[in-house]
Amino acid sequence: MKTSIWDRTDRLAGLRRFAVAITVLNILGHFVLGFEQSWAQPLVALATGYGLEILLELIDARLNGRPSRFTGGLRARIDFLLSAHITSLACSMLIYSNSRLGPVVFATAAAIASKAIIRMRINGNVRHVFNPSNIGITITLLLFPWVGVAQPYQFTENLDGLLDWALPVVLIIAGTFLNSRFTKRMPLIVAWLATFILQGVVRSLIFGTPILPTLTPITGVAFLLYTFYMVTDPATTPSSTRGQILFGAGVALAYSALVIFHVVFGLFFALTIVCTIRYAWLLVYGLYARPAAAAAAAAATAVAEPKAKPEVKEMIPQSTVMLAREEA
Repeated sequence: MKTSIWDRTDRLAGLRRFAVAITVLNILGHFVLGFEQSWAQPLVALATGYGLEILLELIDARLNGRPSRFTGGLRARIDFLLSAHITSLACSMLIYSNSRLGPVVFATAAAIASKAIIRMRINGNVRHVFNPSNIGITITLLLFPWVGVAQPYQFTENLDGLLDWALPVVLIIAGTFLNSRFTKRMPLIVAWLATFILQGVVRSLIFGTPILPTLTPITGVAFLLYTFYMVTDPATTPSSTRGQILFGAGVALAYSALVIFHVVFGLFFALTIVCTIRYAWLLVYGLYARPAAAAAAAAATAVAEPKAKPEVKEMIPQSTVMLAREEA
């Protein structure tokens, strides 16, 4: 059965590094960079994410008659909570709800629940369909119109001089290493960036607007985080090179359409739209194309195999039988 590299040896190592990276970023953000959320928001997000992840795992293990995945010691529990840790900190970092904690709790809960509710079998493995933090943020923005996203300037608000350049460089180097070594999603990143630049130039030419404003988002730290740490989620993106290119280009084109129709928060909605399209395609493929392909392969195998020769029984000539009767 074909499985991606992320599913085998690199998944846990990649999750550990992602968890460390987003933890360090949050600590620096609140102490140095200029995050405008309170410390209460990441703390309640982590409590919500950990609690719901454990509860859903206990329910799933009970229903399927298996031991829970966080048994086996402290290290096993930490590894089990890595995904919830990343999702919780991403939601609290990217949502801005002023001093209210409810939207952060809701976004985190929706993100964690989406992994258990919206799943399908892909290449023999059951996977969640949507990037957890992205779908949690998307649902929150749709249901609570007064909630916004963290402004890009907060990631470098308290930096100046060379530090303004140092942080983006570190994020690019770390993101490139993680995605080339562990997730193997560099084709997706290249396709996403190339198509994003192309759609900006095309929109500028069509609508007669300056080119630079359409490309300005690329210069922000928030865009780098989205590029290297959100759109490349290996569990919810294709593993083949062709699939990655189509996925990355699709996100950029969906973003362009949203901007044309003056829809705000286009980056989050674009990723949700493309994940939905991919989910629908996989459903159709699973219902129709895959059984047809399996039947065709079985037919081809049957034709290729040599037909078994019929069993030949030794026949006694009729004349010999008659002669034996006469002699008798």
